[in-house]
Amino acid sequence: MAKTSAPSRERIVAGAADMISRRGLNATSIRELAKHAKAPLGSTYHYFPEGKGQLATEAVQYAGEAVARILRKELDAGPLAGLRAFLALWRGIVVESGFRAGCPVLAVSVEEPPADEVPPALQAAAEAFGGWERLLADALREHGAGPERAEGLAALVVASVEGATAMCRAKRSARPLDLVAQQLEALIVGALDRPA
Repeated sequence: MAKTSAPSRERIVAGAADMISRRGLNATSIRELAKHAKAPLGSTYHYFPEGKGQLATEAVQYAGEAVARILRKELDAGPLAGLRAFLALWRGIVVESGFRAGCPVLAVSVEEPPADEVPPALQAAAEAFGGWERLLADALREHGAGPERAEGLAALVVASVEGATAMCRAKRSARPLDLVAQQLEALIVGALDRPA
């Protein structure tokens, strides 16, 4: 009889990020997160003794860093390459999931937090968005955009792509991302053509 190994902590976190991207956080129990990651509930509580909030926070951090890694790599070739990679990532996720999955960072961000509380998962979402914006703004500045323009465009890219991803899910079509891609590319080209 073959011994099955315990699921890795990272696999549980990645599974939780995927589940949150599909169902949101409030609609998902820790039992469902564990099941989606194909992990025993006991292993999940072993790795995440603080429960669902701890797992959700780490899932959002995991997703945020995964996107940041792609951005860092692609932005080396310039802001347009970074934008295209960012768009391709989300397009791939929504299309390959049959329009069932979106962004776990956005999913956590749009749910109502408990009164008078900023849960760690929501703080992790803010940090993920901020990290993506900084990476984009730095690349825009390095390629000739002025500081304010770079910061504004970076926020516009993140907000537009996240919103378009949600629209794709609702409309069951990749067209919103494709339309946003055209507009964002034109704005970035225009920002880089102007003197800093």
